[in-house]
Amino acid sequence: MTNRFRIWLIAVAAGAVLTTVVAFLIYANAVPAPMRVSEPISSIPAIDSEAFRHLQSVVLGSTATPGNRIDILENGEEIFEAKLQAINQATRSVTFETFEFWGEEIAGDFAEALANAAQRGVAVHAIFDHVGSVKASRDTFRRMEDAGVDVVRWRSPTWYQLSRFNHRTHRKLLIVDGTIGFTGGANVADPWQGNPDSGGYRDNHYRFEGPVVAHLQHSFMINWLDATNQLLYSTKYLPKLEARGELGVKVVDGSPREGTQRIRLALLLAIAGARDSIRLATPYFYPDDMILEALIDARERGVSVDLLLPAEGYYSTLVREASRNRWGPLLESGVNIHEYQPSKYHAKLYLIDDYWISIGSSNLDNRSFRLNDETNVIIMDGDLAATLTSMYDLDLEQTKAYDLDAWNNRPLSRRLLGWMAMTIGWHL
Repeated sequence: MTNRFRIWLIAVAAGAVLTTVVAFLIYANAVPAPMRVSEPISSIPAIDSEAFRHLQSVVLGSTATPGNRIDILENGEEIFEAKLQAINQATRSVTFETFEFWGEEIAGDFAEALANAAQRGVAVHAIFDHVGSVKASRDTFRRMEDAGVDVVRWRSPTWYQLSRFNHRTHRKLLIVDGTIGFTGGANVADPWQGNPDSGGYRDNHYRFEGPVVAHLQHSFMINWLDATNQLLYSTKYLPKLEARGELGVKVVDGSPREGTQRIRLALLLAIAGARDSIRLATPYFYPDDMILEALIDARERGVSVDLLLPAEGYYSTLVREASRNRWGPLLESGVNIHEYQPSKYHAKLYLIDDYWISIGSSNLDNRSFRLNDETNVIIMDGDLAATLTSMYDLDLEQTKAYDLDAWNNRPLSRRLLGWMAMTIGWHL
């Protein structure tokens, strides 16, 4: 065997090994754990029945926690003020997790508040998604770290995590002293400042008190344990919590590691249990075929279905056209699609039969259901649903309807762009 032939064999073998490694990494990033329900769900009890409540608890593996209160926060001007106030008043602990974190103004304000809390002796732990915070300045993180904040950059590109690099944390969690919890749709970045009239994103966030705060803390703790091997278990994180209201609240986490896609499953159950109305609001709409079919089936049962989405220009043209290519059967079935005009629409809200509510970080797309870490909250309460429905209806007043004629007459170039994007639909 000549030296040249040996070198050729080594090169072929090395190429085969490299190809195998790359293929494995692509597969591991693209495909989460199995157990995803893929058969239609039907014959579900009505949303407002005890039978549905029992079924939901069994399928999702938990019951609602009673004794809670909620405050609804609209847009950055209310959201950031409430969260910064809570951090500034912290005396024992702050746990914070977010996807986007950048910008000289609001990210700087949060970095300063977290750093000041740590300097006061508060235990501060923060998880920032690496991709979502890549635009933040190094000085922002250095300020926090120098003050004693424990900082994690979630899924930073390291060789031992390459197989999970595409699995981002999209959660928006803030828990202060283990007694006050926040979650919702808003990231911590300058575009969320102000309100739609001033150019800020339209978004909702929620402040909780009561026993459910411990469950929000658990959502943070699982990712903190994953990232650091450190369990946060003392009473400064998990104090005994008394009832602060009358709401029953269920926290539902989604993760590519848990496989069952519990947030998607919760939505499928609720859609199948709908008898009157389905109101969905999301900044990104690219669900799988099963959810599309569930919405069409709801229309065939006589349920009204409304989708509240951002207008063209407020999110990626590629993603929008991939989404829009799938709207035809929805529009033909009578689903109403509304596009919010004043600014970027970023609220995530699912309202069914004026009773079942899902709020939190999850978009209505494959990425949120399959590849991201997400936290949603499910509440079954007519009074709260009425308040959120009023807010939804006010947003509808600032939308433009997208109808079947517009869909049929969209340019061929946009259709082709959408079809191209749909080839990576699992990631949209």
